Amino acid sequence: MRTSIETVAADPQLAILVLEGELDASNFQDVIEAAAQAHAEGMRRLVIDLADLAYMSSSGLVALHTIALRYAGRDAPDPDAGWDAIHSLGLDVGAGERVVEVKLVGPQAAVARVLDRTGMARYFEIHPDRDAASQSF
Repeated sequence: MRTSIETVAADPQLAILVLEGELDASNFQDVIEAAAQAHAEGMRRLVIDLADLAYMSSSGLVALHTIALRYAGRDAPDPDAGWDAIHSLGLDVGAGERVVEVKLVGPQAAVARVLDRTGMARYFEIHPDRDAASQSF
C-alpha cells in the first residue's frame, strides 16, 4: 500500500491523506502514523482519500477510528485491541454525533460496503471528491 500526505495551500490546517492499494493488518499502523505526523505538524482537519483503496480489512477500520479520535482531541484505544477498539468509538450515533474533523472521499464499492456493513459510515461524512470534502469544513 502507498500512503501520502498532501497539504492544502488555501488552508494550512487541512491535509489530505491519500491511500492506494489495500489497507489491512500489515500496514494499518503506517496509516495511523501518517495521520499522526500531519497532526503533530499542526493539521487539525483531515480528508482521507479512499478512491484508490481497493480493499480495507477490519484493521483499516481501526485505523480510521484511531485517526478520528486523535483529530477530535480524544484518547484513542490501543489499535491492537481490534474490535474492542472499534466498539469504544464513543460517539452517540443515535443523537447524530459524527466525526467533524475527518472526512472520507470516494470509497470504491468494496470499501464502501465495509464501511456500511460495520456501521462506520454513520460516523463519517463521505464525499465524492476532495474539493467537496475540503469545502465541507
